[in-house]
Amino acid sequence: MADKTNLARQFIKAIPHAKELGMILEEIGDGTAVISMPYDEKLIGDPQSGVIAGGAVSALMDTCCGAAVMCHPDAPGGTATIDLRIDYMRVATPGQSITTRATCHHITRSVAFVRAVAMDEDTDRPVATASGAFTVEAGF
Repeated sequence: MADKTNLARQFIKAIPHAKELGMILEEIGDGTAVISMPYDEKLIGDPQSGVIAGGAVSALMDTCCGAAVMCHPDAPGGTATIDLRIDYMRVATPGQSITTRATCHHITRSVAFVRAVAMDEDTDRPVATASGAFTVEAGF
């Protein structure tokens, strides 16, 4: 299991968009991943309000879901997104980091199913939730 966790850590560090967005891998293992993204003015989608663009939030959620699949005990290797549905519940509070927790809750020979929630520092209400399907690929 440690090898899968290390592989997932290395993969996240190697993704150029994850680095550019400032993603920080907070926690990973046993089919669960937590990744945060600090507030950054370059990610603002609405200059008047200072709200982070939805695309940055979706990239965070997609990356976190993929990491959850990669570290699942039954996942043999890499993964790719098949389908990801994101429901935006509210805008993220300007100036606050966003953290996503994703859990791979079911895995078959070829598809993994993941759920995720993105929260800002106002942790009583989600910014977004996601559910998705990801490929399960042979080890590489």
